[in-house]
Amino acid sequence: MPSESHKTVYLALAANAGIGVAKFAGAAISGSTAMLAEGAHSVADSTNQIFLLASLNRSERRPDENHPFGYGAERFFWSFLAAVFIFVSGSLFSIYEGLHRMFSDATPEGHATVAFIVLGIGVVLEGSSLLRAARQTEAAARARRRPFAHHLRESRDPTTKTVVFEDSAAVLGLFLAAAGLALTEITGDTLYDGAASVAIGVILAGIAFLLGRDTKALLIGESALPEEREALERVFVEHEAVDELVELLTMVLAPESLLVAARFDPADELSSRDVEDLASELDRRLREAVPDVAQVFLDPTRRKVAQ
Repeated sequence: MPSESHKTVYLALAANAGIGVAKFAGAAISGSTAMLAEGAHSVADSTNQIFLLASLNRSERRPDENHPFGYGAERFFWSFLAAVFIFVSGSLFSIYEGLHRMFSDATPEGHATVAFIVLGIGVVLEGSSLLRAARQTEAAARARRRPFAHHLRESRDPTTKTVVFEDSAAVLGLFLAAAGLALTEITGDTLYDGAASVAIGVILAGIAFLLGRDTKALLIGESALPEEREALERVFVEHEAVDELVELLTMVLAPESLLVAARFDPADELSSRDVEDLASELDRRLREAVPDVAQVFLDPTRRKVAQ
């Protein structure tokens, strides 16, 4: 059965592919550069949805000898490629076409009515995709008892986050394209149509930067969130058989998978068997404190003996 993330990406792909064809047709008929920029935006989004589907499928492979911690980081790699693609194929193209339109001597031509119809259809399709992605994100935020905006910012799941950002930019871009086209029709000056295209490109650049920044941090080994680290530290600090937490290291392995490595000083009166039982209990408590903990490595070090 497809996961909720799969369903969200499939809907986004269908919406972007369908409206992309309509946008290019509308651009050809109306002569609108902003509409052409929106067509490029849909191509970038559709390609990114394919990247995200690839990341979901490849990340589900089981751990093996070459990748003992699994393939969860595939989600981060393909999402980073999606961010790069948004910038290259969407942002740069839109800005270039917009500037060319603004500084050329072109005059409005074509049928603007067709373009407005396409833009209206686009708002419905992109809005439907955005609504589903937002609902999935809201459900995840409630499960973790976080406000929506905080969860969207802190979430390690790049799939839904990418769809939310892309579709939000798409809906905003459609309104900008409509405003630019309307002003061009009213004034007869193509400056407004070109400016709308540039604005769409700038928005795409911002989205690409945000997604690229987040996935880069995950790719190079980001630690647990501050609240997660505090919960993990409390497991050691509040346990009566632990004298001191010497070192705690965490790293994200996948959107819902954390690695935890810790060195701690067990109480002096504990026997070797007691230390083994303590390590097992700490392992269990760490996983209860932070459900995303998947791998735990504990090093009980008697510091007084070592000295």
